[in-house]
Amino acid sequence: MTVRFGGLELAHPIINASGTFDAIAAARAFGRAALYERFPFSAFVSKTVTLAHREGNSPPRLWELGEGMINSIGLPNRGLAGYLERDLPELSTLPVPLIVNVMGFAPDEFAALVEAFSARREVAAIELNVSCPNVESGLIVGADPRECSVLVGRLRTLTAKPLIVKLTPNAADVPAVAQAAEAAGADAVSLVNTLRGMALRPGCAEPWLGAKTGGVSGPAIHAIALAQVHEVAARVSIPIVGMGGVRSGRDAHRLLSAGATLVAVGTESFRDPQAGTRVRTELAALGA
Repeated sequence: MTVRFGGLELAHPIINASGTFDAIAAARAFGRAALYERFPFSAFVSKTVTLAHREGNSPPRLWELGEGMINSIGLPNRGLAGYLERDLPELSTLPVPLIVNVMGFAPDEFAALVEAFSARREVAAIELNVSCPNVESGLIVGADPRECSVLVGRLRTLTAKPLIVKLTPNAADVPAVAQAAEAAGADAVSLVNTLRGMALRPGCAEPWLGAKTGGVSGPAIHAIALAQVHEVAARVSIPIVGMGGVRSGRDAHRLLSAGATLVAVGTESFRDPQAGTRVRTELAALGA
């Protein structure tokens, strides 16, 4: 099941979606040796790193759906300096390549993040979060082909590491944005991120989430993910990371059949921390 992806050679096609699996916490919970011996993914994608420290959105931050959830976490993280000092040393010991997901609120912030991680040998690739529905600037860049092209073109000159552009499904023409990213030098694209959604407090018309809206994920969006991966695969020649509602090997097989090179497991890992291993095993049993 070995896969070539953006210059990386991965043992199999199952990785994690950014922000859905905490490798540091998992190592503490299950023991580093046990986790590393049976690590669920062929590459690890970090939680989003921003230039400055972020506390995230006001609570409540989660709403459970019948077929998934809505999250309004808001990208809490230590910031670049804190990540380099505290997170990167631990993540650099992982038995798989490390892909760092970054988010900037302006082009200069993206540039600073890419330059910093480009200089770190521990980092195998960089994923650009231009698609987070909780951050206005991410939605604008990820929804507009020209904005995406300008940003990716600038960042491409700053690093030789593989650049993955994470696309938003909340756009009028997702394939056009993917084409713009490819033309500007992206090595791969990943999709879909969460869809914008809202939950109301029981018995009233007030939003439940502290930020009012959040991102819908889980099995409820799997059909949307299939459609968008299929459409993007018909328009680009670079590899695609497909994600959205993957909870079984059959779900992963469908995304691969639609045109994905890798498949990311996200929400399912909250329910089952070893979901990646199970999905990979089920996928192998299908002969994929």
